[in-house]
Amino acid sequence: LVYCFLFRLLKEGVDPNHRHRLGWTALMVAAMNRQHSVVKVLLEAGANPNAGDEFNNVYDTSREKGIHSLEVLVSREDEFSSRLSSRAGFRGCTALHYATLADDALAVRMLLEAGRSKALPYHHHTLITLMTSHTSLTELQARREAAERRKFPLERRLKEHIIGQEGAINTVASAIRRKENGWYDEEHPLVFLFLGSSGIGKTELAKQVARYMHKDIKKGFIRMDMSEFQEKHEVAKFIGSPPGYVGHEEGGQLTKLLRACPNAVVLFDEVDKAHPDVLTIMLQLFDEGRLTDGKGKTIECKDAIFIMTSNVASEEIAQHALQLRQEAEEVSRRKLADSLGDALSPFNPQAHFRRDEFLGRINEIVYFLPFCHSEMLQLVGKELSFWAKKAKQRHDITLQWDQPVLDLLAGGYNLHYGARSIKHEVERRVVNQLAAAYEQELLPKGCTLRLSVHSDGQEERGTPSLRLEVLGEDHSSKMLDIRPPLSPEH
Repeated sequence: LVYCFLFRLLKEGVDPNHRHRLGWTALMVAAMNRQHSVVKVLLEAGANPNAGDEFNNVYDTSREKGIHSLEVLVSREDEFSSRLSSRAGFRGCTALHYATLADDALAVRMLLEAGRSKALPYHHHTLITLMTSHTSLTELQARREAAERRKFPLERRLKEHIIGQEGAINTVASAIRRKENGWYDEEHPLVFLFLGSSGIGKTELAKQVARYMHKDIKKGFIRMDMSEFQEKHEVAKFIGSPPGYVGHEEGGQLTKLLRACPNAVVLFDEVDKAHPDVLTIMLQLFDEGRLTDGKGKTIECKDAIFIMTSNVASEEIAQHALQLRQEAEEVSRRKLADSLGDALSPFNPQAHFRRDEFLGRINEIVYFLPFCHSEMLQLVGKELSFWAKKAKQRHDITLQWDQPVLDLLAGGYNLHYGARSIKHEVERRVVNQLAAAYEQELLPKGCTLRLSVHSDGQEERGTPSLRLEVLGEDHSSKMLDIRPPLSPEH
């Protein structure tokens, strides 16, 4: 069917060298996916076997094209191949490169024959040497991924998604680098304990690690809410009921997921709330890298990464961090995190877990710090950009703001709720106004709105307000008069 459709398109005059909007050609797709008949037709129609791909990697291409990285990733996997690393660079790769990566000797011969009359680039000869020396696809991919890790380190990747927390990012990235490059104890899984207040990036960092390690985030990331395992009898939900008990055939929540993906990134959220018997089961998991379910079957998971989060000592962490920040603003964030660990040495998680053998199996205890003012501004900007994108997509409305708006909204930060407090502040003070103005038909389609700070005589009470203005094409502005909702008695 593909062959017939392609043949008809070429007959109608479609350029065989036409590129996808992200940079690749049809010949590259056919070579990567072992479609020999399509390769043959394209070459006969004049497709250039020496054309290089203009796609680099998902994240660089996302920045270059101004497209969200998730959209680029989906397009690359759906329209090209899902077998290639999202982090690897492919700029300049030709159809011959992709045929080699696919370990397809027939496609390689076809492409060499087509390009025989032309001088092959040096890197083509390198690929041919690798093919003739029987270098496996796995080895080629491993070399390419190692080179890409050097070019695009994990710290840089994580900082694109996590605001602040440089100390936590560096600690986690260093441990994963040891694992990726073979400098770790393969008999034990990596285990982290993330400590800090709510809404400060602990869960998000775990998710980003899973995205880095696995293409299939749904399968490669397992999240267990440990508040569901507060009672002794709920251990059965964790590993499954023993023979003769109700639910024996169903298996446990964790064991089923680990059996499907033994090298998953597993997040144990709010681990301090779990029953001590659950922690005993986790001892075997962390120490030996295996878990025995209720049926007596053992699951090997030494390649898994286990991350526990907890809010214990969040007050101590926050207060020590604020004190250190006041004392030494010039100290780098990384050094601040190290200093925090030293300052908290009197505090030890044993005070809560009371299990030396449990804590002894943790590779890294990672402290998450409260946000400083510049990071709060980044959080506000990120949240406003999220809603500006929604306004444009759903209502064709352009939303603008200036620095005083960021400063005012950053004042809604609450140490105990972290980034969530910023999210709620933006929803309460900005999104509520947008929704009311839209309901009252005050927003012309395709208009530009500016968000600004006004005192309105309230400055004495210390509560300046945010107002919406519609900007005209002649740069004039009109303040929106948004009526408050009617009270029930009216």
